[in-house]
Amino acid sequence: MPLDAPRRLLGAAFVAASLVASIPVAGAEASSVTLAVGASVTTTALPEATTFTQLSGLPQDTDTYGKLSGVVVHPARAVAVYAQPDGQPVATLPAKQLGSQTWVPVVETRKGWYRVLLPSKPNHVTGWIKDKGLKKARSRHRAIVKLGAKQLIVMNGGKKLGTWSVAIGGPDTPTPAGRTFLLAQMSPKKKTYSPLILPLGTHSPTLDTFGGGPGTVAFHGWPDRKVFGKAVTHGCIRVPARALKVLSGLPLGTPVLIAP
Repeated sequence: MPLDAPRRLLGAAFVAASLVASIPVAGAEASSVTLAVGASVTTTALPEATTFTQLSGLPQDTDTYGKLSGVVVHPARAVAVYAQPDGQPVATLPAKQLGSQTWVPVVETRKGWYRVLLPSKPNHVTGWIKDKGLKKARSRHRAIVKLGAKQLIVMNGGKKLGTWSVAIGGPDTPTPAGRTFLLAQMSPKKKTYSPLILPLGTHSPTLDTFGGGPGTVAFHGWPDRKVFGKAVTHGCIRVPARALKVLSGLPLGTPVLIAP
């Protein structure tokens, strides 16, 4: 077991606890909501596309390492998610999650439709949403994690904002590869190992749950610089203080490429 194992457990447990605190209270009565597409559904009839849910019947992102356009969209209110345009809705994408606005990257466009990356399990799940009732933006930023080099690079267009050595998942709890996105920004109420937690739209491939949370992978800081450049985490990416500050300035929905 690595020397920093107690801190490893503390760090992963804190991320999990932060996420658990954001889980909607179970047992609430079902209520009818009007989606941005104009259809009325019961909130419990369809699963929400959040970091806590496992979705089925939706297409996978097959261009796992492709460069995203930077186009991101935010639903002003809940929108229906479809497996294909003009099909039947299979989920809803909420306007907020983890205390932040929901911004998701667009991976494909058709007339009247966007196919977007979703923050749910399985990793790389996507869904189609109508282009009505959405705010649209373009992020010039992207973060690249090179697992082999244990390195983080943050770009703004063609300009490199910084390169840092980072800690990644260990052999039994690897950091998942593929393209994902910056899902939320969370500030711990109590002083801890990291002033910010930045959850991503991806999950541990080996831990279905950890500490009561869904195994969401995140960027976060770490007080002991000796861990940087090592594969010692439960899947999260530990970054130096300066890197965390730069990452915290990126817009939600910013593409994150985790490369082998």
